[in-house]
Amino acid sequence: MKKKTQKTLGKSRQSRKARADRLAKLVHLETIIARCGGALVAFSGGVDSTFLLSVARGVLGTKLLAVTVAFPAVPAAEIKNARALARSLRVKHLVVRADDVMGMERFSGNPPDRCYHCKKAILSKLLVLAQALGFPCILEASNKDDVKDYRPGHRAVKELGAKSPLIEAGLTKADIRALSMERGLPTWNKPSAACLASRIPYGETITREKLARIERGEAFLASLGFSACRLRHHGELARIEVPESEIARLASAGTRIKIVRRMKALGFRYVTFDLEGYRSGSMNETLPAAKRRSGA
Repeated sequence: MKKKTQKTLGKSRQSRKARADRLAKLVHLETIIARCGGALVAFSGGVDSTFLLSVARGVLGTKLLAVTVAFPAVPAAEIKNARALARSLRVKHLVVRADDVMGMERFSGNPPDRCYHCKKAILSKLLVLAQALGFPCILEASNKDDVKDYRPGHRAVKELGAKSPLIEAGLTKADIRALSMERGLPTWNKPSAACLASRIPYGETITREKLARIERGEAFLASLGFSACRLRHHGELARIEVPESEIARLASAGTRIKIVRRMKALGFRYVTFDLEGYRSGSMNETLPAAKRRSGA
């Protein structure tokens, strides 16, 4: 009993220390944002950008604008969700179209540094908008964990002078989820999301038709109750990723038949599921290890 009590006390102390560390990072984040005096926030409606917008709203008040970029690689449901979240946070919100990105060969050709060219084009639009409206800072919501993965878009952020305050404050995804829950944000347990183009292997052309097929396929998987899922588009083959804990349900006869029928109706000839389960950035596994580590 004594050992059990000591173990419980140890966990309690660790929990208090972790919370104190998160709160210290939050104070640092507020200080970073306050220095801006006013900001345009690149807002997707995901876990990170919703948290960032919530904190910025508390620090900057009305000297704030949330901007969501819409183009075929962003699901329509995410745009709708971003509108609703901005309203709930009482932040002025704009949706800016960026369909011209689809016409960029360095995007549609899908090279490994596709995200750099896409992010640079989008941030350039936001920079023009921020200058026109008198906002001195552009804030984007990459977190500290993102630095560990292959994220060529970070280069564009640095080149254009946008700020990544969550990284600067040292906030991880776990920190952001915990602080979001404390703030009562509905996104605290939302699955991670990413541009639909990330479902297409590097070197395979990105088209509106492929993006629409992926969007409809993932919406169908979500309607079946999968908490997080990816539909990887390999030509005529659909490779489905769900969390390991949900693979058995994915493979069950009734669910499997429904999925196969739907995927073939969308135009896929073959339908598979990945035995490793869902993992963010699985397409990056085709890149050399040195390149993934460098983020170049």
